[in-house]
Amino acid sequence: MYLYFLFIRIAALFGHRKARLLVRGLKAQRGKVSGHEGAVWIHAASVGEFEQVRPLIERLRREQPRKPIVLTFFSPSGYELRKDYDQVDAVYYLPFATRRNARRFIDALLPSMAIFVKYEFWPAYLHELKKREIPTYSISAIFRQKQIFFSVWGKSQLKALRCFTHIYVQDEASRRLLAEHGVHHSSVVGDTRFDRVEEIKQSAHRLPLVEQFVDGAKHVLIAGSTWPEDEELLKKYMGHRSLENGHLSTKLILVPHEINEAHLHYIFQLFKGRFVRYSDMEQMGDAVSRYNILQRAEVLVVNQLGLLSSLYAYGHAAYIGGGFGAGIHNTIEAAVYGLPVVFGPKYHHFREAQGLIDAGAAKSFTHYCDLESALDTALNQHTALGAKAAEYVQAEKGATEKIYADIFANN
Repeated sequence: MYLYFLFIRIAALFGHRKARLLVRGLKAQRGKVSGHEGAVWIHAASVGEFEQVRPLIERLRREQPRKPIVLTFFSPSGYELRKDYDQVDAVYYLPFATRRNARRFIDALLPSMAIFVKYEFWPAYLHELKKREIPTYSISAIFRQKQIFFSVWGKSQLKALRCFTHIYVQDEASRRLLAEHGVHHSSVVGDTRFDRVEEIKQSAHRLPLVEQFVDGAKHVLIAGSTWPEDEELLKKYMGHRSLENGHLSTKLILVPHEINEAHLHYIFQLFKGRFVRYSDMEQMGDAVSRYNILQRAEVLVVNQLGLLSSLYAYGHAAYIGGGFGAGIHNTIEAAVYGLPVVFGPKYHHFREAQGLIDAGAAKSFTHYCDLESALDTALNQHTALGAKAAEYVQAEKGATEKIYADIFANN
């Protein structure tokens, strides 16, 4: 663990952007963590984990507005995006998890309880919280046999799990695995992300430019958080699918994971000018010309942040990027709209992806021929398959209510 934190410091010295932000952020907040005695301390690694716990934070704020809440992040991505989040009293970086830092941070914070999200298991903090008899919870947690806790080298990590007051897990397999290794204080409540995607859907924005782009299209494919490997495949698929009787049959809304100019130029070269940028269309003053351009375009590249969740409302099927890298991105953000989803082979660490496959609402692929078949089926049978996707999401909702009732209803 100490070597990991040393590596971050070295990376910061050599100019790694996120490492530098983290080290500078920790230095800047030194001595400023105070005035939160009795707070509910909630820790999320980054943006994704924050979105998981957000329904619980906002429920607590509505029900108990006087209860102080402190939010911490380890990743600069989460901190920078949510440092001004108005539903909590303070947002901090989590100091590196050494025993000394854990003592100092908890001395300064003096929380009444602590909540860690999903994969956040920092032994130094957990042991210090346990020592002080501060109730500590893990929510939306998920465990697999190959994790370090259950290996011959993971005894100290497994011991840290016993510091939790209770662990709220996503599925029965996780509860059973913990019990097999002597951790019995857990219960199955599901994943709070399902509650969050429903909230996002309810607050989705109308997008007039997108309405003009999809007007008259037989099918609309939304490709979310794509990487170059995904975009190469989608380019090939659109060549197969786009024309029907001489007219555009399928339109693609492409939302790249990276929207820097180098990547956008790559997409331009890939589609050979057959796309328009969302930002360019926003700046065009002539409404008639804009509509005509959008109608003729095959691909709309959305090069603005924060629109993906609203875009799914305009689709018939979704392609989820990341399946050829570290792992696929958010599938249920699309499924909540009743869209069948298709993604690459690296999905096995995502319970909801397997759940959608089991529900008949999703397909994974490894080779292009499988992708073509999967997307053709998803688009041509989008009503029936999309209904299965929406039903799956609805059935999985409710984790936030269960956790809130168990932790806060009587406190």
